[in-house]
Amino acid sequence: MPRIVATVVTLALLSPAFGQNPVINDLDVLLQDIETMSAKVLQLIIESDGGVLEESEIQMHLKKPDGFYWETIDPFPELIVTNGTYLWNYQPDLEQVVIEDWDNNESELAAQILNGRTENIAEDYLVQLISDDESSEFELTPIALDSVYELITISFIASNLDMIHLDNKNGEQTVWQFRNIEKNQSLSDTLFVFEPPDGVDVIENTTN
Repeated sequence: MPRIVATVVTLALLSPAFGQNPVINDLDVLLQDIETMSAKVLQLIIESDGGVLEESEIQMHLKKPDGFYWETIDPFPELIVTNGTYLWNYQPDLEQVVIEDWDNNESELAAQILNGRTENIAEDYLVQLISDDESSEFELTPIALDSVYELITISFIASNLDMIHLDNKNGEQTVWQFRNIEKNQSLSDTLFVFEPPDGVDVIENTTN
């Protein structure tokens, strides 16, 4: 049985006097290895009693620094895509697309992490790394008492992203399981620009 090594980062280690957080360095190394990524994603929304509220099939594409494509295939089709300037939210059932200015600082934590933006993690989270010869699991516990999250877990198998698990304080959980990963393959910039189909209502909330 492989030996499990756990490292807990305390508030003291987050002080500049101790240098760069070594556990976040380990996370950075794994994330910086990703320039582009395509994957099938199984998204589970789990209620506080453990029942599965929703199960979704998603196609994801990522291209650093700002390209992000998240298309829900089933059960409710929806597309969210950004090129770092605009965010398009297309809902085929409503025949509607909403276009907004993109602000990465207001994006979900998981999206920031996938894009390798970990510079604020040491300020906001206590980090624990549990690893063995095959896998690495990073547990992020929010420092702020008013955080909506109880715990965030990011798991890798070898150097491949395996799962992101968000535990909300209300007891609800969101799980993203990544499958059929293709890493650092060529992705066109046009993939991250959405052209609304004819006949679709376009709602623009942009300043540019």
